[in-house]
Amino acid sequence: MIVTKGIKLKSLIGWSLHHVVWLSVLMSSIAALYYYNIISLVIPWLPVSVIGTAVAFYAGFKNNQAYDRMWEARKIWGGIVNDSRTWGMMVDGFITNTFNNGKLSLTQLKEIKRRLVYRHVAWLYAHRGQLLVSTPWEHANQGGFTGKTAKMYQERFGLGLIDDQVHLGGFAQFLDEEEAKRITAKANSASQIINEQSRDLAALRQENVIDDFRHMEMENVLKSFYTLQGKNERIKKFPLPRQYANLSRYFVGIFICLLPFSMIPSIIGEGSWGIFLSIPITALVGWIYIMMEIVGDYTENPFSGMANDIPMMSLVRTIEIDMREMLEETELPPAIQSKNGVLM
Repeated sequence: MIVTKGIKLKSLIGWSLHHVVWLSVLMSSIAALYYYNIISLVIPWLPVSVIGTAVAFYAGFKNNQAYDRMWEARKIWGGIVNDSRTWGMMVDGFITNTFNNGKLSLTQLKEIKRRLVYRHVAWLYAHRGQLLVSTPWEHANQGGFTGKTAKMYQERFGLGLIDDQVHLGGFAQFLDEEEAKRITAKANSASQIINEQSRDLAALRQENVIDDFRHMEMENVLKSFYTLQGKNERIKKFPLPRQYANLSRYFVGIFICLLPFSMIPSIIGEGSWGIFLSIPITALVGWIYIMMEIVGDYTENPFSGMANDIPMMSLVRTIEIDMREMLEETELPPAIQSKNGVLM
C-alpha cells in the first residue's frame, strides 16, 4: 500500500519511462512521415474522438471494478483484525477455573491461553502466505518483459522491502512440533489450523474449562475466520473476468494506433512549430490512456506482492502484537514500518 500523500515524480517516471520512450519513438516516426510527405493519410478527428471516449469509459469501468476488489479485500482484512482481537479477549476471559472446581493451576491456564493465541497467530501467517502464492493470471507468472517487470516491482516496491522483517520460520514456529508437521502436510494449512482450534475447544469443554455457552461463542468466532478466509480466497482465485481485463488493453492499443494519424497532421497544420508540438502532445495523450489501463491492471489483484497490495504483513504483525500483549508478553516483534513510501 502506497502511504505517501502523493506519488513522487521519480517513481512515476520509473514505472512508466519505457512507455514514454516507445510512444515518443512511434509518434516521432509518424510525424517524420508526414513532414517529408511520405504519407498523406488523415483520419478525421470525429471517429477517433468517439473511439477515445468509448475507450475512456471502458477503462474507467475496469478501474472501478479493480478498485472494488481491492477495497473489498481491505474490508475483509479489517474484519480479520476485529475478530482476532475478539478471539484474544475471549481466550483471556473465558479460559478459567469457573466450571472445573479449580482443577487447573494458573500456569496450566496460561499455557492453554498461549496455545490458543499462538495457534491463531499461526493461522494469520499461514493465510497470508497462501494468498501470496501467484496465480496464472497475475503479472509475475507472465512471460517476457511483463513477468520480469512484475518481479522487479515485487523486489523494489513490494515483498522485497520486508524480507528482513518476516518471521523466518513461518507459521510453524507458533505451533508445537507434532502439530506443525501434521498441518504443513495439508493442502490448505490455514483451514486446518482453524479446525485444530475447534478440536482444542471441544477438548476444553470435555474438561469443563469452558461451558456450553462459551464453547458456542468461541466456535462462532472460528466460523467467522473461515468466512473471512473464504472471501479472501474468492478474490485471489477468481480473477477480474478476462473479457474486461484484456479487451480494455486491446481497445487502448487501437486508439493509440489511430491517434497519430488524426492528431499529428492537425497540429502540423497549425504552423511552423506544429511538427515539434505534435510529437509530445500526441505521446502525452497516448501515455494517459496507457496509465489508465495500467492502474486498473495492477489494482485488480490485491494479493500479488506489489506496492498496491493490501498491507497484510503490517496487519498480521499488528494483530500478533495486540494478542501477545493480552498474554502480558513484553518481548514482542516490532511493528512493520513503511519503506520507500510503501507499507506491506
